[in-house]
Amino acid sequence: MSIARNSSPWKNITILIVACCLTLPTQAKYGGGSGTEEDPYQIWDVNHMQAIGADANDWDKCFKLMADIDLSAFTGTQFNIIGYWNSSEDNAAFNGVFDGNGNKISNFTYISTGTSYIGLFGYVFGYNAEIKNLGLIDPSVSAGGVVGSLVGFIEAGSISNCYFKGGTVSGNWSVGGLVGWNHDGIITTSYSAGSVSGNYVVGGLVGENWEGTIANCYATGRVEGEYIVGGLVGDNYYNNGTISNCFATGSVVVYIDGGGLVGYNSGTITNCYTIGSVTGEEVGGFVGFSDGSVTDSFWDTETSGQNWSDGGRGLQTADMQTTGTFVDAGWDFVSIWDICEGTNYPKLSWQIPKGDLLCPDGVNFFDFSFFAGHWAEDNCGASNDCEGTDLNLLGTVEINDLRIFVDNWLRDF
Repeated sequence: MSIARNSSPWKNITILIVACCLTLPTQAKYGGGSGTEEDPYQIWDVNHMQAIGADANDWDKCFKLMADIDLSAFTGTQFNIIGYWNSSEDNAAFNGVFDGNGNKISNFTYISTGTSYIGLFGYVFGYNAEIKNLGLIDPSVSAGGVVGSLVGFIEAGSISNCYFKGGTVSGNWSVGGLVGWNHDGIITTSYSAGSVSGNYVVGGLVGENWEGTIANCYATGRVEGEYIVGGLVGDNYYNNGTISNCFATGSVVVYIDGGGLVGYNSGTITNCYTIGSVTGEEVGGFVGFSDGSVTDSFWDTETSGQNWSDGGRGLQTADMQTTGTFVDAGWDFVSIWDICEGTNYPKLSWQIPKGDLLCPDGVNFFDFSFFAGHWAEDNCGASNDCEGTDLNLLGTVEINDLRIFVDNWLRDF
């Protein structure tokens, strides 16, 4: 009987090496994920963020921010803007989904006065394109035209639950705190709380709203420009440009065509108000110039320093802090608005932090005393949230509700 032998020991070694190589995991792109809606690319650090703008092939993919990111390492024009528009023949848009996941990007800087269509996202296009749940802290953006901290130019697409806070945005034309130019896009539940300046068409939240929709938003920063300048929007353009359930509180400094909410309006504005000072020539407390529609909207004649507006109704401060003023005009104080009557102006319900149970506005000792009075109550059903103290709506006022309360303690909003 003969015994079979291997022709060579190297054959088995080769097979083993090949098998091992085939089973080695491939290196994940970005911080993980595959870029689909169900499994978005994970963005964990500055390198991941910088890499998005370097690969236009991924601009139709889904991304999810997994942690706060500081972009201070990138100055001048070093950061890779996501999406660009050079001309109608030379452009590439971000048309995917970027979910900030409640996280913040701080110290985004881009300085180039000769460049236009600038923001963290330069150009966003498509009805399925979406940017949501993202905060920008202390950005510094200065460019030519169509400039915003978050998006330079959005065409269709949507932005929701996003904000710009504590920084500066400047440019020549179509300059907005959050978005430079909104063309047929939808911007909701977002705000701007920084300084915005430019030459013409300048707004605290959006520079130019061209056939776009802006709803349930606000702006609080100072806005300055030469003409067509508004506390919320510079130019609300065309009949399909709509602004509803919004407010602005920042000061507006302008030469001509300036308003507390909008500089020039040829669209529709409903259920909005302003209280910021407005200074300049040919200005209005609410709108500088309007050949569109303004309904059920108000401005404070005392704080604005203006008794005239080309749209809206001017009221004294006491009336602007009275619920009946707005309810009589048909405002929704069940799901959209709330107010601490006599001490403040209306606030959007979504901006009021959990734990702000009593007036005045803010989560403070008054709220804590009320919260403590309901401690350990366990009858908080669907129709009874224990007067709002069951913050997580799980049926009992307990330690997890306290954690939510503490997270919002003395929160500025």
